[in-house]
Amino acid sequence: MSTSSSPSSLDLTTLRRRYDAGETSPAEVVADVLARIERQKDEAAWISMAPRPTLDAAVAELERRRARGETLPLYGVPFGVKDNIDVAGLPTTAACPAYSYTPREHAPVVARLVAAGAIPVGKTNMDQFATGLVGVRSPYGVPRNAFDARWIPGGSSSGSGAVVASGVVSFALGTDTAGSGRVPAAFNNLVGLKPSRGLLSTRGVVPACRSRDCVSVFGLTVDDVVRVAEVARAFDDGDPYSRVEADGVSFRGAAPPARFRFGVPRDEQVMFDASSPAEAEAARGLFARAHARLVELGGEPVAVDFAPFEETAALLYGSAFVAERLEATQELLARDPEALIPVLRTILKEATTHEARGVFEARARLTACRRRARAALAKIDVMLVPTAPPPFTVEAVLADPLRLNTALGRYVNFVNLLDLAALAVPAGFTDAGKPFGVTLVGGWGSDALLAGLGDRLHRAGGERLGATSAPLSSTDVVGVSTPPIPDGWPRLAVVGAHLTGEPLNHQLTSVGGRLVRACRTSAAYKLFALPNTQPPKPGMVRVVDGAGGVAIEVEVWALPPDAFGEFVARVASPLCIGSVELDDGARVSGFLCEPHGLANAREISSFGGWRAYRRSFN
Repeated sequence: MSTSSSPSSLDLTTLRRRYDAGETSPAEVVADVLARIERQKDEAAWISMAPRPTLDAAVAELERRRARGETLPLYGVPFGVKDNIDVAGLPTTAACPAYSYTPREHAPVVARLVAAGAIPVGKTNMDQFATGLVGVRSPYGVPRNAFDARWIPGGSSSGSGAVVASGVVSFALGTDTAGSGRVPAAFNNLVGLKPSRGLLSTRGVVPACRSRDCVSVFGLTVDDVVRVAEVARAFDDGDPYSRVEADGVSFRGAAPPARFRFGVPRDEQVMFDASSPAEAEAARGLFARAHARLVELGGEPVAVDFAPFEETAALLYGSAFVAERLEATQELLARDPEALIPVLRTILKEATTHEARGVFEARARLTACRRRARAALAKIDVMLVPTAPPPFTVEAVLADPLRLNTALGRYVNFVNLLDLAALAVPAGFTDAGKPFGVTLVGGWGSDALLAGLGDRLHRAGGERLGATSAPLSSTDVVGVSTPPIPDGWPRLAVVGAHLTGEPLNHQLTSVGGRLVRACRTSAAYKLFALPNTQPPKPGMVRVVDGAGGVAIEVEVWALPPDAFGEFVARVASPLCIGSVELDDGARVSGFLCEPHGLANAREISSFGGWRAYRRSFN
């Protein structure tokens, strides 16, 4: 197994500490990164590198900006960029030399990172035109798996995963259409963030399937990818698939709830097309261990029928949806098909055979799958799935490229088709030393919830950062290891759409709100599902003398004083803010409902809370 020979980890927490202590400078870090790249001697990991004068100029400008007092949350952080994302002055090839062009501007997602002080070091290798999960489909060679060169690195963001795991850069951007931001993470003991679609701009990204594409982030810890994503996230009016809600969705928020429900596929649906029966059994054991850790962290497991998710995954290449991959490649396929590697040429030629009718048929099938999947997801807070079987060997994939690539997609292909968010985290190693990972999946906008749970899950079982010798801290938890809540911040009890993981939670996190605790009210309240509200909301009322009341599940949040006043001013009738009594007798401000709003409302007090009521659907 390979490890970084440098004594200092480049994870963001360590790097920031060293900068703050004056132990190093961006100029020294850049020189160290270039030395690490030279020592790694993995020429296939990179397609192009930023020239040294360009890097020196970036460092000099960075120091000038810091001297002016600019806020630079990613000050001096070196990163890699998958070679289907534009970096000004460096060729964008999508791993196809005949397609190459040199952009004059950064893609917006890169520009935001550079504006925050990060330094792009170079462009990383990938499966050609981001078509593949294996990491071997490139004319530039096969990046080394950070643990063993015999094993595939995973794709299509192969180089991005390899350079982060080996400790060469702090983080790397990838893309994820069908799992390309998660499979390389699993195969290299990394965290891979596949954000909700539309949060990170995909303008300046060579499209794979434009309507499904996401920019992904590889990092050594959940905290690292969250910090990067918080900077990169923004609505982009120039990207037709960017969402206006992007500016209000946070990746970093409160600690995860003390109690939560997580879905897992039924026992008979947990299967692996692995290299051998022994490897399949090892993967099942590692998945079971991750399952048990979530239970230890407060989770209640719920068996979920995985069939609609599996059927959705099959649509990606087994229906007319594959025709969308022609957007970037059709002209090259007609003009110079030999410029494409053989396996991609086969896939794209098949894509040209689909008629328009097939697209509508595929959309109808996807709609049916989506309805069934949503029914399953409504009963849980998140879903836990394996990311992929343990990595195959490069030799095996080259001998059987299509079948083994398909085997890697079982637990990842469905996510973007169903408009979900996902976070892949390491989950241990097989006896043969092969990395294994699991993925937390949630609804659109659940990114902060996934980060909180994913960080705790990673730190409960992780050992080291990527393939480096740096240990993983067991205590620096996202959303938990934050500074103490300042004195004087008012408390607010929320009961419905503002709960962690619910659609309006971002209204709290986006203004700096912090979760204090999950608890219940005193047994003096009733809860109602209000009619004709979007998103759906409950109304809570206090009963006279407690007659017939029950204890209702709530979360207590602390908000900055200015934000609290603005938040309360925006609460619309029939909801209002009043005094709510908690189960320990304390009183805080909280959501209540005016009596007139209960007309035609359904009482749901017997469920004990909004989440339990929502899970009862279907």
